[in-house]
Amino acid sequence: MNMMKKTSFIHICSLFFLTSIYAQDSQKDTKNQERNPDKFKQMYDLLATPNMYRTASGAPGPEYYQQQADYKIDVELDDKNQKLYGKETITYTNNAKEALDYIWVQLDQNQQAKNSKTPLVQNTKTEPAIPASAFSRRFLEEDFDGGFKIEYVNDVNGKPMNYSINQTMMRIELPTVLKHGEKISFSIKWWYNINNYLLDGGRSGYEHFDEDGNNLYILAQFYPRMAVYNDVEGWQNQQFWGSGEFALPFGNFEVNITVPADHVMEATGVLQNRNEVFTAEQLSRYALAEKTFDKPVVVVTQQEAMAAEKEFSDKKKTWKFKAENVRDFGIATSRKFIYDAMAVKLGGKNVMAVSVYPKEGNPLWGEYSTRIVAHTLKSYSSHTFDYPYPKAVSVHAQDQGMEYPMICWNWGRPEKDGTYSDRVKNGMTSVIVHEVGHNFFPMIVNSDERQWTWMDEGLNSFLEYLALIEWDPNFPADRGPAKNIVPYMSGDQKGLEPIMTNSESIRQFGNNAYGKPAAALNILRETVMGRELFDYGFKTYANRWKFKHPTPEDFFRTMEDATAFDLDWFWRGWFYTTDYNDIGIKEVKRYFVSNEPSKEVQDFLNKRRRRNANPGPMVYMIAENSVDFKKEMDKPFEIKDVKALDEYVQSHFTKEEQLKLNNPKYFYQVTFDKPGGLVMPILVELTFDDGTTESYHFPAQIWRMNDLEATRTFATNKPVTKITIDPKEETADIDTSNNTWPKEQLKSKFD
Repeated sequence: MNMMKKTSFIHICSLFFLTSIYAQDSQKDTKNQERNPDKFKQMYDLLATPNMYRTASGAPGPEYYQQQADYKIDVELDDKNQKLYGKETITYTNNAKEALDYIWVQLDQNQQAKNSKTPLVQNTKTEPAIPASAFSRRFLEEDFDGGFKIEYVNDVNGKPMNYSINQTMMRIELPTVLKHGEKISFSIKWWYNINNYLLDGGRSGYEHFDEDGNNLYILAQFYPRMAVYNDVEGWQNQQFWGSGEFALPFGNFEVNITVPADHVMEATGVLQNRNEVFTAEQLSRYALAEKTFDKPVVVVTQQEAMAAEKEFSDKKKTWKFKAENVRDFGIATSRKFIYDAMAVKLGGKNVMAVSVYPKEGNPLWGEYSTRIVAHTLKSYSSHTFDYPYPKAVSVHAQDQGMEYPMICWNWGRPEKDGTYSDRVKNGMTSVIVHEVGHNFFPMIVNSDERQWTWMDEGLNSFLEYLALIEWDPNFPADRGPAKNIVPYMSGDQKGLEPIMTNSESIRQFGNNAYGKPAAALNILRETVMGRELFDYGFKTYANRWKFKHPTPEDFFRTMEDATAFDLDWFWRGWFYTTDYNDIGIKEVKRYFVSNEPSKEVQDFLNKRRRRNANPGPMVYMIAENSVDFKKEMDKPFEIKDVKALDEYVQSHFTKEEQLKLNNPKYFYQVTFDKPGGLVMPILVELTFDDGTTESYHFPAQIWRMNDLEATRTFATNKPVTKITIDPKEETADIDTSNNTWPKEQLKSKFD
C-alpha cells in the first residue's frame, strides 16, 4: 500500500467513525428486544456433550463401538396357506466395554398380532359412508393374526433359554453375563401368517392376483432381529407402532429360502446357487447382463413368467444367499416375476442393477425401472461414496415404497391396457430413486429410524431431488425445492412439530420428516453455504459414518467441522423450531449528495464537536422528501459537483487511480424487516431502468444485532426501478407480497 492510499484510508475511517457515532446516538432509545443474539447462540443447550465415543468435531471417537449380529436363517414359504416358517441361529458379539446380563430381540411382525396394541393408539371416527368390504373387515370379521408364533429359544446346546415378550420386543435372559469382546449364539424357531398388505396394511406381506390366482410376496421383518445397543441409549427400547422404523446392528447373513420350484426370487445378498435355480438360458442371459452397461438384459422373460403363472408346482426349490455387513434382510418371490438386469461401473468395480416385476408392471417397468436403479447408484455415489454392495434390486409391488439392504419395493402400475400417465411414470421414477437411495441412508449410514425419521428420510429425499434433476432437469420434483415447503411451514402452528421430533409424534409425516429437511438441505447447498462447501461437508459426514450409527449431533457437528461454517443458527431455527421465513422490504429512501449538511447533521456536529477534533472535509447525504431536500439535488451524482470530495480525490489519488474509482450515480437506502421468526440470508435483486439486473447476497448474520430490521445502502450507476427479495424463491419465504419495491398490487380474481 502506497502512502497516498494509506492517507485516504485514514480519512475514510474518520468519516466512518463519525457516521457510526451519529447512528448510535440516533438509536439510543431503541428497545432492547430489537437485539436478539439468541438466534445465533451456540447450541450447547441442545446438543449432547461430546465424549470419547462421539467427538465435538462430529467424528466417531477413539472409544466408539458398535455391536455385531450374525444370522444363519432357514425359512420356508407355504404359498397355499400364506404362512412363513423359519428357524435361525444368531451370534451376537458384545463390543461394549460394559457387560450385558440380558439381550433384546425385536419382533416387529407382532404389530400384526391379534392382540397388538397398535390399533388401540389410533384415533378412529365413524364415517358417514363406508365401503361394504371395509365395514365388514372393521366391524364383522375376526382380526387378522399375523404375529410371530415363537416355538422355542434355545442355546447352542439346545437347552431352552428364559425369555419374555413385551409386544414387539423380546428379552432373553443370559445364563452368564456377556463381557466385552465375548460372543453368544442362540437359536429361535417361529412361524407366522403372512398378511395381505393391501387389506391388512403393513410394509411387507403379499398381493393376491384374482385373475390368475397367484401371489407376489415381499417379505421383511420376517425374522426376529437383534435390537441396537449403543453408547447413546443403551438398548433400543421403543415399541414398533408403525411410523418409527427400525434400529438394527450390522452383521453377516446366510439365508436359505425354500419356495415353490416355479418361483423367481431376489433378496438381500449374493445368490450362491444360481446354477441350481436358473435355467441354462437364464444363466446365459444373466452372464450377458453382467457385461452390459447401456441397457437392461431380460433374464426371465414375460413369456416364461406367464407360463409359470399357470403351473403352480408342488415341487420346492431353495435359494441360498449370503450378505456381508448389512443391517437387515429382505425377500421378494413370485412365479409371476419377470427379471432384468444390467451392470453399473462404480469406483473400479461392477454393480448389478436389477428389477423383478409381474407382467402387470409392463411396459413401464421393463422400459424404466432398471435404468433408474443404475442412475440412482451413480448419482448417490457421486454425492457420498461409491456404492459398496454387489447389487441393487427394484421390486414392483402395488401401493408400496419400502427399503432394505440391496432390495426395495416400489409402486407404479400401468392401466390394464398398458397405458400410463406422466403422473404414474414420474411417481414410479421418484419412488424407485428414493427407495434405492435408502441403501445409502440408513442402510449404510445407519441412523436410528425409530428415533429420528428425518436422518434417513430427510437426507434421502434431498439426494433423491438431486438425482431426479440429474435424470431430467425439468423433473417435477415435489420435495427439495424451497418453495414447495412453504404451504407446510406457513400452516397452523398447532399442527406443526420441529423436525427434531420423535418419529411417532409427528402428525404431518411427509412434510416434517421428508419435505422440510430436504428443503433445508437444498437451501444450505444452494443459498447459504454454496455447493462446494456443502458437498465437501456432506461427503465427510457420509464417509465418517458409513457402516456406523450416527446421531443428529454427529451430522450437525460434521457439517460445521468440515467447512468452517457456523450453522448453529440454521440448525436451531430449521430443526428445533417451527419458525418460518418471511423477509420483506419495509422502506426505500433515495439519497442525494450535497455540499451542505442537513439541519439534523449540523445540530449534531455543533453538539458533538470536540476540542482539536478535525474529521476533515465532509460529504453530506440528503434524503428525498426530507425538509432539507431541494429539487436541484435530484440529479445523478458527479464527484466534481461536491467540492470537498473532488478536492479529496484530486489530492489523494493519481490520474490512473482515479480512472479505477467507482462512479455511482444513485443512492438507495433499503430497510428490510422480518415478520418471520427464522433468520435467513437476504437475497436482493435490483432492476434498473434499462431492464438489466444486479444481485446481492447478504448472509444471515446481517440480523445478529437486530432481529427485526436490517438496512443496506446501494450505490448504483443506473436508476433502480424495482427491488426484489428472493426473486428465485430460494429461501422458503412464506409471504412474497412484501418482497418488492415498489409494492406490487395483487390482482383480484375479478381482474
